[in-house]
Amino acid sequence: MHARSVLIIGGGPAGLRAAEVAVARGARVILCDAQRSVGRKFLVAGRGGLNLTHGEPVENFPARYGDELERWRDLLREFGPDDLRAWAAGLGVETYIGTSGRVFPRGQKAAGLLRAWIRRLRASGVQFRIGARFAALAREDETWRAEFQNANANFSLTADAIVLALGGASRPETGSEGTWTGILAADGVEIAPWLPANCGWEVDWPAELLARAEALPLKNLTVRAGDESVSGELLITRHGLEGGAIYRLGRVLRAMPQPSLEIDFKPQLTIEKLRERILNLPDSRDWFRAWKLSNAAIALLETFFSGDCSDRERLLSRIKKFPLPLRGPRPIAEAISSAGGVRWSELDQTLMLRKLPGIFVAGEMIDWEAPTGGYLLQGCFATGTRAGLAAATYSSLD
Repeated sequence: MHARSVLIIGGGPAGLRAAEVAVARGARVILCDAQRSVGRKFLVAGRGGLNLTHGEPVENFPARYGDELERWRDLLREFGPDDLRAWAAGLGVETYIGTSGRVFPRGQKAAGLLRAWIRRLRASGVQFRIGARFAALAREDETWRAEFQNANANFSLTADAIVLALGGASRPETGSEGTWTGILAADGVEIAPWLPANCGWEVDWPAELLARAEALPLKNLTVRAGDESVSGELLITRHGLEGGAIYRLGRVLRAMPQPSLEIDFKPQLTIEKLRERILNLPDSRDWFRAWKLSNAAIALLETFFSGDCSDRERLLSRIKKFPLPLRGPRPIAEAISSAGGVRWSELDQTLMLRKLPGIFVAGEMIDWEAPTGGYLLQGCFATGTRAGLAAATYSSLD
């Protein structure tokens, strides 16, 4: 019996992982990517320190993905956070858990880890075809044929099974353009529309607020949207707000007819405690110092009170419940990740497309989203593992 041939289309974390698993199961693997090099989104993820996964108990992970909890439990049993750390160790890269619970490689750099990974993939027999843009898909007897375009000439490749790992629609400069949807939709595959996730939200800031507070952080907050609240930080930008707190509330904000936040600048103190601190102080300048409010928080309060913060009780109320209407999310191209893509209902437990047997899907092509903090990469590795294994063992006679 000849070795299964598996074609991986997409050279991000999910595609590279699928290739690694498939070749380890004895498959002949070719990986194609439209960019001049693979792993570009992996490198972008590592710009501020590569956050591989999270150190919280694995039982907590499925809820971070919002939907399909049982499916995520199953995927993470196969390749969870401990497995990802062991994988990095196998490449000679030690990992550690930071103070935030996030897991980083020593040195926090993505480039060295990626180079070691690619060396291992090549040594194991994975062939790479770069500069190859996926253009079409067709059934050919008992195999699949994928059409590609490159700078020199169009070409096609056939394989027993194909893993699609073409990414979502955020960060198009890395190759995640989201333009593959038409190819699958033509075969009746249902695609959820693209939406920005883990993204900034726009606010109509007064000019005087930006003059005082642009690029300043708001730390140690509790931020509420609808019935959900999170602790974290925000950053005031020219367009609105960025930061982990608003990223984690994105799903709730998108569902609100008129999205808005409610900020508690001092969640560790009750109104009574705040009031006690200023009993014998004459005005808001002394009050702000007593409360240890940041410059950004003071600018927000004074701007939205039109400079008059003399009403102590009203000010206390606003420190604990500061309402902030939002205009909408920033463009998807700027987002860290995207929601939307192939609906879970289109995939069986092996991540094979029900309507296209022998075609598997991994990574951000699937309609899932997760907060930053390591959950995005963990999701890509877990789905890449499942798809690569299933593709390597797929038989059209099943």
